[in-house]
Amino acid sequence: MSQQFQLLRERRFLPYFITQALGAFNDNVYKNVLVIMVAFASAEQLPMDATLFINAAAGLFILPFFLFSAFAGELADKYDKALIMRRVKWLEVVIMSSAAIALYYESWTVLLGLLFMMGTQSAFFGPVKYALLPQTLSDKELVSGNALVETGTFLSILLGTLLAGFIAHHPHANVVAGAAVLAFALLGVLSAHAIPPAPAGNPTLNLRYKPIALMKQTLRFARQDKVTLQAILGISWFWFLGASYLTQFPKYTALLGGNETGVSFLLTLFSIGIAVGALLCDKLSGHRIEPGIVPLGSLGLTGFGLHLFFATPASPTVHSDLIAFVTDPALTWVFIDLLMIGVFGGIFIVPLYSLMQQRADKAARARVIAANNIFNALFMVASAILGITLLVVIKISIAEFFLLLTVLNLLVAIYVSQLVPIFALRFFTWMITHTLYRVKHRDLHHIPEQGGALLICNHVSYMDALLLAGACHRPIRFVMFEDLYKLPVLHWFFRTSKVIPISHRGRTIRAAMNEIQRALDNGEVVLIFPEGHLTFDGEIDQFRRGMDMILQRSPVPVVPMALQGLWGSYFSRHGGKAMLKLPKRFWSKVTVVAGPAVEPEKATSAYMRDEVIRLRADRP
Repeated sequence: MSQQFQLLRERRFLPYFITQALGAFNDNVYKNVLVIMVAFASAEQLPMDATLFINAAAGLFILPFFLFSAFAGELADKYDKALIMRRVKWLEVVIMSSAAIALYYESWTVLLGLLFMMGTQSAFFGPVKYALLPQTLSDKELVSGNALVETGTFLSILLGTLLAGFIAHHPHANVVAGAAVLAFALLGVLSAHAIPPAPAGNPTLNLRYKPIALMKQTLRFARQDKVTLQAILGISWFWFLGASYLTQFPKYTALLGGNETGVSFLLTLFSIGIAVGALLCDKLSGHRIEPGIVPLGSLGLTGFGLHLFFATPASPTVHSDLIAFVTDPALTWVFIDLLMIGVFGGIFIVPLYSLMQQRADKAARARVIAANNIFNALFMVASAILGITLLVVIKISIAEFFLLLTVLNLLVAIYVSQLVPIFALRFFTWMITHTLYRVKHRDLHHIPEQGGALLICNHVSYMDALLLAGACHRPIRFVMFEDLYKLPVLHWFFRTSKVIPISHRGRTIRAAMNEIQRALDNGEVVLIFPEGHLTFDGEIDQFRRGMDMILQRSPVPVVPMALQGLWGSYFSRHGGKAMLKLPKRFWSKVTVVAGPAVEPEKATSAYMRDEVIRLRADRP
């Protein structure tokens, strides 16, 4: 949490955070005031049926994301992002000034057109909003930054929606609403002007506005990296779920026996849950980009979504006021489920945003994010079509609709885990290392950010590889004895993790050495345990000559690492054979520590053994 609060004290983040939060807040004040006023307006005042007007409003707001997102991505890659944010916020002032006049005269057609302009402004703001984060924050801060952005966004949506309700019931709602949206737009301009410069990622880019061609090209950028594409699809699936739940809250509240204030209460639970989940995700991941958190979020969404179906009462009591609604014991689990769906939604979404931003090419990052916005819009439209089809045409109940969303979410989670094994692998690693041990990391910044590197470490237990894989921010290629590699059940995990098997047989040794050389030459990280076996007495044995052979073929930096606190665990040889004795402790403290990289010319077996011994003994 301290890292998050530190970001909120720094100019490189705070003005940006305030700007994006004010934008989300103002959008929702305007949209919801307009929808509520239309709902209570007489038929003679409106240019069309109220239901048609409300649906047209939703469509007009989302249409610009299809028309302009790709072009907005090009703009954000070509020009300074802070400059674009300021220009977009000035556009918001122009739109809200027009809205204030239209609200005063109750010109509904103009207000509808301005909603399209607001969608356009949001479409241009979106790529800059998320492309600026990885440019101003380090990888270690990116998850914290995204957690704060998602927290600020959903709390702003909540507060904007609640304020819209108060304004809409004011005797002079049109005047108050116009003044409010203009005032908040001006505040957004002030905060945007405090954002430090964010230089262009690709200043030589040639701009052109060809919607269809640009959209196709932008979507191609997203497809260049499979993991990035799956992160985008995961984000879009979150918005599909979120839109599906939020759209049905009014009718679901009525089903529970509540009134209009009950709708606001459900929205509050859901939004606060997402905010808490986003911050919790940052804490659980240790402020790092951790794809293993994503399946945890998905499982939580599935579990509490399923429980929501069974918790929904068949014959609820009709409640006269909000207090009676909130304190009804029959609805306690419904409220808990909705809160926890929000919490696990926040846990689900933050790593995906961070992963997308980190993996996207710097010169095309904003266009990748623009592709994400297009996919988001498509999935939200699909959620509306599904809702209309199932609830209006087929006429299933809202509780059954929520159950179907839960089943779909489970299927999506399974599909993504199979398609992109990194999510499943990191989840498995994260669960093991965070339930059996209390793991701390020290000085892992010594592991190079890019390029080939050889990691060496003492070998204490059968959990060493999982602990090291969970600690390192880069994927690790482990070298493992072939007999272990071929173990039933675990073989799939090792093969998917790209473990390099080795044995004492000459042919296998040559094949392993060739694969290690290819991995290092391709810029990958390889880790070996130079002792060649688990320690028998807790001490570090002599290093074998395999490390020297590797460095002769591929002279790369060598990073010494050490595991502290594992000797004596159930998976070590302390007190007998590993895993064939009664466990004596649980959730023990383990530290993974790294030392400065050593040049290959200096990295002899004897020297590196001394470095690992020093690291293991060096306890703060």
